[in-house]
Amino acid sequence: MKKKRLLSYCLALLLVLSACGGKTADVTPAPPELPSLPPRTEAPSPTPTPTSEPEPEYTGPLNPLTGLPMGEEWVGRRPVAIMLNNLKEAQPQLGQSQADIIYEALEEGGITRMMGVYQSLDGVGMVGSIRSARTYYLELALAHDAVFIHAGGSDEPKYEDAYGKIKAWGVTSLDGVRGPYMSNSVEGNLMWRDPARKKNNGSVHSVVTTGEKIQEVFANASFRTEHEDGFVYEMAFAEDGTPAGGAAAGVITVPFSNYKTGKFTYDAGTGLYMIEEYGKPYKDGSTGEQVGVTNVVVVRTGHQNTGDSYGHIKVDLDGTGTGYFACGGKVIDILWSKERPGGQFHYTDLDGNPIVFGRGKTYVNIVPTDAEIAFE
Repeated sequence: MKKKRLLSYCLALLLVLSACGGKTADVTPAPPELPSLPPRTEAPSPTPTPTSEPEPEYTGPLNPLTGLPMGEEWVGRRPVAIMLNNLKEAQPQLGQSQADIIYEALEEGGITRMMGVYQSLDGVGMVGSIRSARTYYLELALAHDAVFIHAGGSDEPKYEDAYGKIKAWGVTSLDGVRGPYMSNSVEGNLMWRDPARKKNNGSVHSVVTTGEKIQEVFANASFRTEHEDGFVYEMAFAEDGTPAGGAAAGVITVPFSNYKTGKFTYDAGTGLYMIEEYGKPYKDGSTGEQVGVTNVVVVRTGHQNTGDSYGHIKVDLDGTGTGYFACGGKVIDILWSKERPGGQFHYTDLDGNPIVFGRGKTYVNIVPTDAEIAFE
């Protein structure tokens, strides 16, 4: 009986081991405890970055001599061209920094004189000192269809006769010597002798005017104050007028004569050529600031003595020639052409492409063909 019970127990144990296949039963491990996280907080919404509104594109009138904005009232108006004394004794000049274009050319004895061209007279204060005309300055004024302001002029009919050409060419001349435009009292007319300059510089270097007085004359003018229909300036402008492929021109030295040499030094910070003459900064006496321009042009042309007793010269502005154009610290060779007497200056590169000026003021140096211009 005991043997049967033992056999039954062994059989049962064998069946259990057989069913388990000899393996230990699988046990699912308990998941590990995770560290507790701090309570979640909602991140604040980012503050949107304000976006600045783009500057609206300017669509108003542009000054045809600078490419810069100007008032609507000056559209179609004739500019004024003012003769400026440039002797050492006449320094400083007044108001020349506000001219859109300055032309400088030789006169008798190696001295130079300048002509400032002003399209807009907004903000133009005192200008001077004003001096006499020569024939070639008349040609420059006519090129702009400008009203010409001067005090006297050459009067040698067989040689250098500005007065004769004023009449022959129909120049609108406002003359402080032979015309009714000079006053013995301050601001009594278009021109007068400034007392401070008369005391410090001498009577001959004291004739001045103002932008306000010029506008008064225009308001009551018997002459034409507007351009004729169809008149167009042939100057093109770009925001950056730096000539492609130009050579370095950080400093430009322009010798006119033994008496006068001009120097133009490029300031990359302002994009302007800062001007020197007579070995020091060329300053506007009205502001005390050095004059700077965006564009520098050099025109090479023939100069001859006229043979008169005054030593007058002839400057040939009729025809074609060579020169240089500098902007943005670079310079290229150019060709120029002009028809006498009233044709505009046309400037091109050597391939015949019109020069594109940088927006801003321009200084034109008219020098003899043998002048040794230097670039650094």
